[in-house]
Amino acid sequence: MNTAILGIYEDEDLMISALKRIRDEKMEISEVFTPYPVHEVFKILKRKTRLPLATFLFSSLGAILTYLFLYWASVLSYPLIFGGKPLHSIPSFILISFVMMIFFGVFLSVIAFLVRSKLYPGKKVKIHDLRITDNAFVILIDKKPEMSSDDIKLLNSILKEHGAIEVLEK
Repeated sequence: MNTAILGIYEDEDLMISALKRIRDEKMEISEVFTPYPVHEVFKILKRKTRLPLATFLFSSLGAILTYLFLYWASVLSYPLIFGGKPLHSIPSFILISFVMMIFFGVFLSVIAFLVRSKLYPGKKVKIHDLRITDNAFVILIDKKPEMSSDDIKLLNSILKEHGAIEVLEK
């Protein structure tokens, strides 16, 4: 079983300074848990997301499919003229296409996020420390076999120097 070193913080700024120092020491940070999104963590860990691009593509797909369906239903499949209104009524098509664009973008983005994060019903969750679910900022570093005892001592000292309220090895 893999063991990990956890640095638990109560302050975001202290955690950020520890992350920068660990990065400067060329140590690999496995995960960072925060009670709310901290955008600087993404920059420090050099992680990027393609979710905004996926949302744009899903929204575009929704708008195009809805417009094509409305055109097919109103003009090709069942052309019905009433009140002198033309078959291809763009203003009404745009409103419905816009609403469906938002629906497709939101719904499919949530599904993509859940699939990418491997979150599904019945998944057994591994909680490293209960404070992760409350209000603590936690840095998790996997303890690899090639890490020497000096590396582990250095890591522990970095975490403590930068204000960790507790350093655990689990």
